[in-house]
Amino acid sequence: MQLHPLPAFDDNYIWVLQAGGQTLLVDPGEAGPVFAAAAEGLRPDAVLLTHHHHDHVGGVPDLLERWPRLEVIAPADPRIAHATRRVAEGEVVGLCGQAFHVLEVPGHTRSHIAFHGPAEGGVLFSGDTLFSLGCGRLFEGSAAQMHHSLMRLAALPGSTRVCCGHEYTLANAAFARAVEPGNPALARRTEEAHAMRNAQRPTLPALLSDELACNPFLRCDRPGVIEAAARHAGREPRDAPDTLAILRAWKDGFRA
Repeated sequence: MQLHPLPAFDDNYIWVLQAGGQTLLVDPGEAGPVFAAAAEGLRPDAVLLTHHHHDHVGGVPDLLERWPRLEVIAPADPRIAHATRRVAEGEVVGLCGQAFHVLEVPGHTRSHIAFHGPAEGGVLFSGDTLFSLGCGRLFEGSAAQMHHSLMRLAALPGSTRVCCGHEYTLANAAFARAVEPGNPALARRTEEAHAMRNAQRPTLPALLSDELACNPFLRCDRPGVIEAAARHAGREPRDAPDTLAILRAWKDGFRA
């Protein structure tokens, strides 16, 4: 299995997975990077879409114009116009010799889905739900929905490689360190991410085990995270979803 991201726009990634003689694209927000890769021999067979935002789906019409038989798999959302197959919770998508399980993970958008497979040592295409050291903004869902979605992803094997939609790791690290300044795993991940970006390398995929040790949005039940949220809000959080709500509002206005 070969897995790598194609940079798009300012900070998006289009994920490319090649295995079993097939090539899979995830969230092609623009077609240009795919066409550039095609000039080097890439030929896509299918596309997975996690949610309807234009920077994740905008390249699909041009891709279909060039490759009319391309399979486009998306959530059941009419805002995604070019899907050839709609999928929902519990369905399995067989591509590249792999079985990708569909997980409904609302919060960033109401119809957001993620794809995970295979079960052990696999990959998670998390879109804008789970980022390395962060999570997506709550555009259409509640903090309770996002917390539930993140906990579902947190329960996957720690060896899972998290392939999210944006290169946000350094900005997220700055916020995470404001929440947990004494977290040694976070300090190591931040140093590693700086080295990767200085070498013009992506910080992704990230290991889920590292995210569990470092990402404050996956750690809303930890005393240090709860205490930081309480200090910022001036009150004790009611529960873990409330802690996430405080963290997300704090992050929305955070400047390093």
